[in-house]
Amino acid sequence: MTGRREHPTPIRFGTDGWRAVIADGFTFENVERVAQAYADFVNQQPDVDKTGHAEPGDLHQHAGHAGAPSHRKVVVGYDRRFLSEHFAARAAEVLAGNGIEVSLFDADVPTPLVSWAVRERGAAGGVVITASHNPATFNGFKIKAPWGGSATPETTVLVESLVDANPPQTARVQPDASANLEAEVESYRRQVAAYVDLERVRALRGRVVVDPMHGSGGRWVESFLKGGRLGVETIRGERDTLFGGVAPEPIDRNLGPLKERVRERRALVGLATDGDADRVGAVNELGETMTMHEVVPLVLLHLARRRGQAGGIVRTFSQSVLLRRIAAAHDLPIHETPIGFKYIADLMLREDILIGAEESGGIGVRGHIPERDGILNSLLFLEAVAASGKTPDGLVREMHREFGEFYFGRRDLHTEVARGLALVESLGTRPPAAAASYAVESVETLDGTKLVFGDESWLLFRQSGTEPVLRIYSEATSVEKMRALLDEGCRMTESFHH
Repeated sequence: MTGRREHPTPIRFGTDGWRAVIADGFTFENVERVAQAYADFVNQQPDVDKTGHAEPGDLHQHAGHAGAPSHRKVVVGYDRRFLSEHFAARAAEVLAGNGIEVSLFDADVPTPLVSWAVRERGAAGGVVITASHNPATFNGFKIKAPWGGSATPETTVLVESLVDANPPQTARVQPDASANLEAEVESYRRQVAAYVDLERVRALRGRVVVDPMHGSGGRWVESFLKGGRLGVETIRGERDTLFGGVAPEPIDRNLGPLKERVRERRALVGLATDGDADRVGAVNELGETMTMHEVVPLVLLHLARRRGQAGGIVRTFSQSVLLRRIAAAHDLPIHETPIGFKYIADLMLREDILIGAEESGGIGVRGHIPERDGILNSLLFLEAVAASGKTPDGLVREMHREFGEFYFGRRDLHTEVARGLALVESLGTRPPAAAASYAVESVETLDGTKLVFGDESWLLFRQSGTEPVLRIYSEATSVEKMRALLDEGCRMTESFHH
């Protein structure tokens, strides 16, 4: 390796790892810098058991010395983005160059499978080369913790601080680095099959359409559903590094082909996963996209009522009022966190949490790893539908009758980061008296700025942690009110000067 460049690209970790545009910030050279920082981090850690507890007195004697025999294991996986397999191989070479034993998947896999493998192998952590749901021009470097979940904010801050502390060291990865992961793949399949009542799901009359959006979900969901009365087909199942021209995020504007196929085939439900298959999306029998403000409360009701389970509920700052109402009705404790699944995972490690969810399709459930899993949650939602004997739209109507009607929407505005942050801060310190003629009752600033109205409707402004996007969210007691609030939020953003 040559010496450091005088002005290397700054590396900034966002909500879930480091992401950048391929061939601009996301280059082989920068992947090496981040991988070296992560290797330094791993070699500085005390040994950690699967529960996340450090075992004292095990600090590695040679921590920080590249090439020293570390006997630590790291699992490396990747998604279907452009060059992902090559970026993953380079990251693996850097880890190997620092004396770390690498297990490298030999094909793209869902991110939750990497997390599962980390925990099953007792590894020090994991790396996934993925930009998740971001547009095709991006790639990223996600870090997984020893217990099989997202790295904590403390970890990512530490890794970021170690960038360029040492020049990258590389070594050849052992040729059998992937062979030893077959057992983890099989144990993951057994885990999912044991968690979900697949017999009941496969016995459903009707058809399910699965849409991995060309991402690494591939045919994973379909593979669990074959062999029963239920008809199942997968669309957009093959690799396409451009994701068919949309961002691989399972939200309404990107799910046109799934909605169309559900209507064509008169399917009971459509299930979607994002680019790295840790998020879930759903389309009802009418061919309409369901929001996570419908899917997550329905899964919670299924767990609490049909499965008879109890435990805490975690909602991120942009999740539904319905979760709070359902929690109150079932006397279940509720926790609210900033947006980002790492906050949910942290609580899942420390408390008895039944379900934790974020608006963007990330759901974690007790009895699995503290991680989003689009494969498991697609199947769990299908189990909820099967157990109810109702259609997805029928389930939502029933929930609204019992707990109140709430409708959710979101707008993403291309906004430079500094301007978006200034707007969010301004609204928090000098909130308007009203929005779209509705009086603002209170303001919450846990993560972004949320204007709350008298009937618990709300309007939230938040600058993305990973891209130049200002997200405006609203949940309201009617579709008209929700749209009016979103329109007003867009107007407020456009007219803002700082």
